[in-house]
Amino acid sequence: MRFRPLAALSAAAVAALLLAGCASGQGSAQPTGTAAADLCAAAAAPGKASDSVTVDGSVGKPSKATFKTPLEPKNLEVTVLDEGKGEAVKPGEFVSYAMTAYNAKTGDELATVGYKPGEFLPSQLSASTILGQVFGCGNVGKRVVATFPATDKAQAEVYVLDLLGTVPTAAWGESQAAPAGFPKVTLAKNGAPTVAIPKGEDPPTETKVATLKKGDGYTVKKGDYALIQYHGVRWSNGKTFDTTWEKNAPIAYPTTQYVPGFQKALEGQAVGSQVLVVIPPAEGYGEGKINEADLKGETLVFVIDILGAQSATAGSPAE
Repeated sequence: MRFRPLAALSAAAVAALLLAGCASGQGSAQPTGTAAADLCAAAAAPGKASDSVTVDGSVGKPSKATFKTPLEPKNLEVTVLDEGKGEAVKPGEFVSYAMTAYNAKTGDELATVGYKPGEFLPSQLSASTILGQVFGCGNVGKRVVATFPATDKAQAEVYVLDLLGTVPTAAWGESQAAPAGFPKVTLAKNGAPTVAIPKGEDPPTETKVATLKKGDGYTVKKGDYALIQYHGVRWSNGKTFDTTWEKNAPIAYPTTQYVPGFQKALEGQAVGSQVLVVIPPAEGYGEGKINEADLKGETLVFVIDILGAQSATAGSPAE
């Protein structure tokens, strides 16, 4: 089942918001007082439509909403049902949340998603997105009811949304010792890795994967979208060739869109894990003469932090 694109928080729209935030280079740096105020100001106001919705059920669990039909909101309206008792959320933070959606014309439930692992990617909170307009500023545990007007592409809909928590931008799993012969990884205070290649050792001829932090979240499967931070260096000289940490801007793509070695590093890992992978050319960018212009012939070393995942069966975030 499909919902309105970017006008409400369906599985597809949620991740599209996330990808838009990542593409713009937004990170999770501490916001200024002005930024925090902007997030509060971004919150949509309540109205007759959103105020008319009655919701049963506890925050953090699927809800049951009832309202007089047909409900015909003219604008986005948001009524806060519970302010939440957790920590205050900040602009730029990644958050997890869940929702139940209803047809505003008939009152029929359309879907309940986000309450089970792997149904939603975390999304970045910003005053410039629908997510910011729905939740505004507030605390973890916040519950709102949002009513969306009909458009030429979507019917009017009612959403009950729960702000479940914030998601770190570095892996949080239990530390594990890397096997002998792997590159050495050291972490900065913010989680950014530095990689040291073993001196005098030849690179492996097969992809080698080590779990440096073992998470306990949803297990990433083939084709799933994974929200990650990564840091990549060349085995030949230890130089960094790509990293998300410069802007602290995680990315999200299906596992199948990466080179085979990188895909092997993601699939079968739990959210919250940090993975170290050494990828020979055959499962990287192919054989050839090593040079500075491209990665052909190069053995690649990546440190990957897995921050979230969305099952391939939940729908494409890019839809």
